[in-house]
Formats: sequence, structure tokens, C-alpha cells
Amino acid sequence: MEGIPVTKSISSYIIQSQDEELKRIALELHEGVGQTLYSLYTGLQYIEMGIEQPGMKAYLQEMQQTMERTIKEIQMLSVELHPPTLSLGLVSAIKSYVRLYTSTYGIVVSVESIGEEKILPDQNKIAVFRVCQEALINIAKYADIDSASIQLDWREEEIKVVIVDHGQGFNVKKVLKENLSSGLGAMQERMLLAGGTCDIASTQGKGTSILIDMPL
Repeated sequence: MEGIPVTKSISSYIIQSQDEELKRIALELHEGVGQTLYSLYTGLQYIEMGIEQPGMKAYLQEMQQTMERTIKEIQMLSVELHPPTLSLGLVSAIKSYVRLYTSTYGIVVSVESIGEEKILPDQNKIAVFRVCQEALINIAKYADIDSASIQLDWREEEIKVVIVDHGQGFNVKKVLKENLSSGLGAMQERMLLAGGTCDIASTQGKGTSILIDMPL
């Protein structure tokens, strides 16, 4: 039993180190590659205004659309790696991610926050955000729906987060048993290391609900 706290501490350290590295990469993507692509995009717009040939004009417009899609993909990747709005609070970060998520995947996600938002330690805040992020990515991959919901319930001593979709659903025990390193297992492990819990319930043909419980 004495080895458990040490193992948990090492795992927490590894996750924290990974998050710091992801934050650095996200900043480089946003400030470096993203800004360069945006400069090229505005340059194409400027060139288009001076071109009269319809064929060349249409080609430039096609290039602009490709560039715009690439910029959006980089923005999405940057936010997935580390949301810049996380410093403003968990609710702001989730809402900001959801806006980008909807424009990318076409899935409308309603976000409701009940009660007064409390200040969370960075590790806990990142843990809750990552689980919400993983849940939404799974919805985009497997649920085959066009809407979902996230509800944050701020209480005196805890925050409860419920993520619900009415998609295809799946056998939770089977997925966890067959692939312990799956996204589901990672979600539960991350919450455990942060001092919280992540319960996953799903019924095939009816949908999935994920309950996050994090003590304050």
C-alpha cells in the first residue's frame, strides 16, 4: 500500500509535464504557423482584387478557401492542445472550445453553468476540461448526432459536470475491458489523479452520459 501514493505522484507529474509541453506547442502553433498562414490569406485577398481574369480569380478564391480551412484546423488543434481561455475560468474555456468544436464538426453543444463558478487549482481545471474535451471528441467520432449538452453544477464543496448525448451508445464494460488504454480509461484515470471521479453510463441505441465529480 505504501507504493500507491508514490505511483500516483509520478503519474500526476507525468501528466503535468505533458500539459506544459502541450501548452508550449499550442502557443507556437497559434503565434507562429497560424499567424503566418493568416498573413498569406490576407495577401491572397489583396492579390485577388488586382486580377481581372475570371479563371485566375476563381483559382485564387479556391486557394483562399483552402487557406481558411487550414487556419481553422490549426486553431482547433491549438485549442485542443491547450485552451488559451483556461486562465479566465473553466466555463469560459469550455464555451470557447465548444464554439470552435461546433464550427468544425457541425455538432451544436449547449453549455449550462448552474451556481457561482469557483476557483479551481490549475491541475483540477485542466483535468475537468480534458475530460469534457475527450467526451466531445468521442461524440464527433462515434455518436452520429448533431447535438449534445454539458451542464456544470457549482456546489459549496464540489463541482459536478454532466455531458450527455443521445447517440448510438455502446457497451462501457466491454470497451474498457478490451482496451484499457482507450479514451474512456484515460478520462477516468485523469480524474482519479486529480482527486475526482468520472462515471460513464451508456445504453446502445439511446446514448451516453458522463458524470464528473470534483471536490473543491
